[in-house]
Amino acid sequence: MSYWDNPANMASGALPSTNPFGNYTVVDTVPKELLHMVDSHWYQFPPMNPLWYGLVGFWMVIMGILSVVGNFVVIWVFMNTKSLRTPANLLVVNLAMSDFLMMFCMFPPMVISCYWQTWTLGSFFCEVYAFLGSLYGCVSIWTMLWITLDRYNVIVKGVSGKPLSSSGAMARIAGTWVTAFAWCLPPFFGWNRYVPEGNMTACGTDYLTEDMFSHSYLYIYSIWVYIFPLFANIYLYTFIVKAVANHEKQMREQAKKMGVKSLRSEESQKTSAECRLAKVALMTVSLWFMAWTPYFIINFTGMLNKSSVTPLFSIWGSVFAKANAVYNPIVYAISHPKYRAALEKKLPCLACNTEGRDDNVSSNTAQVAEKSESA
Repeated sequence: MSYWDNPANMASGALPSTNPFGNYTVVDTVPKELLHMVDSHWYQFPPMNPLWYGLVGFWMVIMGILSVVGNFVVIWVFMNTKSLRTPANLLVVNLAMSDFLMMFCMFPPMVISCYWQTWTLGSFFCEVYAFLGSLYGCVSIWTMLWITLDRYNVIVKGVSGKPLSSSGAMARIAGTWVTAFAWCLPPFFGWNRYVPEGNMTACGTDYLTEDMFSHSYLYIYSIWVYIFPLFANIYLYTFIVKAVANHEKQMREQAKKMGVKSLRSEESQKTSAECRLAKVALMTVSLWFMAWTPYFIINFTGMLNKSSVTPLFSIWGSVFAKANAVYNPIVYAISHPKYRAALEKKLPCLACNTEGRDDNVSSNTAQVAEKSESA
């Protein structure tokens, strides 16, 4: 049986070593100027199967094109449609902008690296690449949290909630960018560092060092950009779904008193508002979790049990996180009824057929949303 006939070898993604001591490693193709940034942990692994580089490169081309085009369309439609220029939608535009910049700046270098099967763009650009990935990722995560918080304010608090103003939205956006920028600078000055990842096609934070001071950056940063936003999203969406469910219950009771089957049209009754919103909430949190959990797992595995981290294992963080920039426009923009109407008018070829759909969570919450957006 040949090396590649063994399923275990195929699953590992590694090429057979040229000798029993594994002297031919994944680091051998790395340019000399980059070797000082490569952790000694990676010298024990033989090169990955070239098929993996091809698959990741192809995936990044598809994801890059879809993300750049999709987010550009979102920005263009929102900025060129007067009715969409509301405070709440400024947050959606900021999300699209950060995702657009992430893929516009990052997918070409990764595709180039996959083609050459190693990072060829120099040590300085490796650090810049990792910095930009961290920056845009942080901005996207916190912008999604602001969007969820605004939905909570409109749907749960209703008319008692303070509507989001343009100045308030801009303050949140500016604060997010400034804070993210400040959090991503420390690795340039010794608190952790930006280094090539094990597959040598991308760069990120150093999770393999055994320095506790360096680890402290990743622990704090993980709480700031992963743990707190994740649980905050779950908490807020839980109350959003509960609020809508209570509203639907009141509507059913009112319909019963009036002696009618429902206050909604027959078509709207097919799927209750709380079910639709629950699905949206579940999809939003699930996609968010899928996008950023791989990086979280890779970082903590590297710090706590780095013997388990392989070059192939280190690929999944980039793959899943960058895919997030593709489906964000779908979740946060295409699900917006006014956006779809504007898209149909400006770009009919990309319009979504929404005939027969009830886009408002409920009549009351829709009215509240309109008041919030027009404030």
